[in-house]
Amino acid sequence: MAGIYIHIPFCKKACTYCDFHFTTSFKYVDEMVEAICREIVLKKHRISSPVQSIYFGGGTPSVVPLKGLQRIFDTLVSNFDIRPDAEITLEANPDDLDQQQLNALRTLPINRFSIGIQSFFAEDLLWMNRAHTASEAESCIKRSQDAGFENLSIDLIYGYPILTDEKWLTNIHKAIAFGTPHISSYSLTVEPRTALAHAISSGKQPVPSDEQSARQFQLLTENLINAGFEHYEISNYSLPGKYALHNTNYWRGVPYLGIGPAAHGFDGQHRYINIANNAKYLGALGENKLAETIEELSLKDRYNEYIMTSLRTMWGTDLKRVRNEFGADYLQQLHKESLSFVKNGQLILANDTFYLSAEGKLFADGIAANLFAD
Repeated sequence: MAGIYIHIPFCKKACTYCDFHFTTSFKYVDEMVEAICREIVLKKHRISSPVQSIYFGGGTPSVVPLKGLQRIFDTLVSNFDIRPDAEITLEANPDDLDQQQLNALRTLPINRFSIGIQSFFAEDLLWMNRAHTASEAESCIKRSQDAGFENLSIDLIYGYPILTDEKWLTNIHKAIAFGTPHISSYSLTVEPRTALAHAISSGKQPVPSDEQSARQFQLLTENLINAGFEHYEISNYSLPGKYALHNTNYWRGVPYLGIGPAAHGFDGQHRYINIANNAKYLGALGENKLAETIEELSLKDRYNEYIMTSLRTMWGTDLKRVRNEFGADYLQQLHKESLSFVKNGQLILANDTFYLSAEGKLFADGIAANLFAD
């Protein structure tokens, strides 16, 4: 099986914390759709197995007119074997999901939304410079469900200065009450060259608190597990069997195509990285050329990537897979580097698999980095 990721680089507003590739100018939306379709055709030979998932990310894919999305779907169907039960996800902002848009999206094969709620509080959305309001955050979920889109995921952010624990619990409980089967939640991170980074460096905003972030992560996990959710990846929770198929395949190393500016693809041996520049991307595709660089992954690269991704999931790092795919030396090193984390209770070894403990999940990136091959 394989997946396809399509990056749509347009947003109505620039969120203060975001460092994804996007533009707030919609001048070249039609040209971008045509370039994406051209790239799909040029890369069709890279996937021979049936497509199990398609994910429209960004940016904000829900801002693309219906005819543009339909054009992309027609091109995908013409060039790939897409399974009838494929998971097809569209990232959307609440303000885009009005009744007219939902009725239009019903005509497309989209069967899952990932909605960027972030918070149900007006002052928080204003602080983030989000395009939607608190009322839209709530109403869009109910409208989507009423329109037949029940397979929903919502995004929430924690760890920012104005988010008290009381407000955070309100956000969590509202998310649970809406009955969405999937919740993705991320701690605020300060990325270079963002408005938030500039505000912090100039003293206009405080540095986010690691203690607050850890505490709110624990509140999130405890409340969602008590509500029947599985914590299947560090930042992702779902009701049983409602995992995000596309992202789960990322973590399991399933090959996928990356389409659109700044998109990445992976075939098991190589990483394909598209240029993060709209003008250069459009220019190259206008000449039927791929605007990408290709990185050949060494055995060490692939081992480190497996450690990083597998350890974040509830399925853990399979020692038999390490031995079979990477060899006895890598397995021996993994055992050696893991001893201190097993001893302090942050790693659990069971059934030939390493898992992060509840405490270990607070230090997932650091633990993975210590387990990497030199």
